Amino acid sequence: MEIFLILGIPLLLAISALFIRKQRTFGIVNSIGYLAVLFAGISLFKSIITKGSAKAFLGFIYLDFLSAFFIFVTSVIAFAVSLYSIGYIRKDVAQGVISEKKAQVYYLLFNLFCFSMFVVPAVDNLGMLWVAIEMTTLISAFLVGFYNSKESVEAAWKYIIICSVGIIFALLGTILFSYAFSISGLSKSLNWSDIAPVAHILDKDILKVAFIFILVGYGTKAGLAPMHTWLPDAHSQAVAPISALLSGVLLKMAVYAILRFGMIIIKSVGFAYFAHLMILFGIISLAISSGFILVQKDIKRLLAYSSIEHIGIISIGFGLGSPLAIAGALLHVFNHAVTKSFMFFGAGNIVSVYKKHNMNTIRGVIRAMPFTGIMVLLGMFALTGFPPFSIFISEIMILAAAFTNGSYTIAALLLFFLSLIFGAFIYHFGKMLFGKLPKGMVVSAEPLSKRLAFLFLLFLICVLGIALPFIKKDLLWFAQRLLQG
Repeated sequence: MEIFLILGIPLLLAISALFIRKQRTFGIVNSIGYLAVLFAGISLFKSIITKGSAKAFLGFIYLDFLSAFFIFVTSVIAFAVSLYSIGYIRKDVAQGVISEKKAQVYYLLFNLFCFSMFVVPAVDNLGMLWVAIEMTTLISAFLVGFYNSKESVEAAWKYIIICSVGIIFALLGTILFSYAFSISGLSKSLNWSDIAPVAHILDKDILKVAFIFILVGYGTKAGLAPMHTWLPDAHSQAVAPISALLSGVLLKMAVYAILRFGMIIIKSVGFAYFAHLMILFGIISLAISSGFILVQKDIKRLLAYSSIEHIGIISIGFGLGSPLAIAGALLHVFNHAVTKSFMFFGAGNIVSVYKKHNMNTIRGVIRAMPFTGIMVLLGMFALTGFPPFSIFISEIMILAAAFTNGSYTIAALLLFFLSLIFGAFIYHFGKMLFGKLPKGMVVSAEPLSKRLAFLFLLFLICVLGIALPFIKKDLLWFAQRLLQG
């Protein structure tokens, strides 16, 4: 029942956006709708965990622990972004940046975008999974180019072209998986629930080639290097609330797709093949992102490259493969989604007040915007894995798993790149937050809706950082079940 609320409410809100003209009124209605989606997401997750078995509906929807987890992550971020959007869009309308009519378009696209991301982990059919991920690209492209500036339109086109090329590889991989299933003598099907149980009898050579296509294709959408080139432009030019959704949720949908196919590969050809590819792309992503983070000048592009870094960490966690590493990777999916959305909210506020993206010209944020400045300071430490914030716990779990597995080179590389990025963040944000206040800059305050969005995410970041060590046993059990499909 919960899944129909989760899919139905965004569609209902998208239709309502066409008829409720006052953006402030609709923003509140929108947030109430996503609060209901959040409760439904929590209920679904709890139900799947309690029963310990998957749910199937209409031969189309298939929900297991992995599906429920990604739906839960999406519902958390969607609610936070809906809250933040109230004040953000209202300010854009008040300043004449966009009209009331364009605000309606924003909320229409926002809800369709959220709907498409909820569909991705809900569908059983791997072909429909591909369609849903392509749908997220097409809808979010309009939100990347929302302001119709030269830079945003260029970023939107780059996003569509690169991700569409990548998604073609994913389609070829999906076709090969279907072909391997059909030549095995079984009935033709693209349902994951049909293919996974018989993965061990499928042609291993075909599946190996197919998974490379899948990893390159969906890895492009996930932001894995070197297929990441669309990501910094799209994240930096999108509307700030959408940057949070892109980084916090959209990248994870592609990770989800890789995991779905990866579970078939593991059952068919063994874990080593999957592991080597995931760790390779993870290390490349960390290396490339750290270099760009060191020299970056644009605040939103800095956060975009940080997303590539964290997707690399997640990839390494899944590649290591032990229950501890898998649990750490799953937690990192959630922790990064929450923390990066938090930071994009801060960046959105800073850019809105300073009218600049260049970090070299932004100074005195804590004096000009005390609340946002303090939130960004906390978010900077949280994002770089400083204790006691939640990302620290998930990174420690992955590092501990690497040492336990005897993967000392991987652990050393992780520590090196994390230290490098920590230093770069301290340098960049230290200058912005504590520099001298520009002349003529007046102190500004954030509306209540924005503050609530920050505090909601900060609560999750802090509470999880404290609570996670006490629920590690349950997490390891979930990770073990995930490895078993």
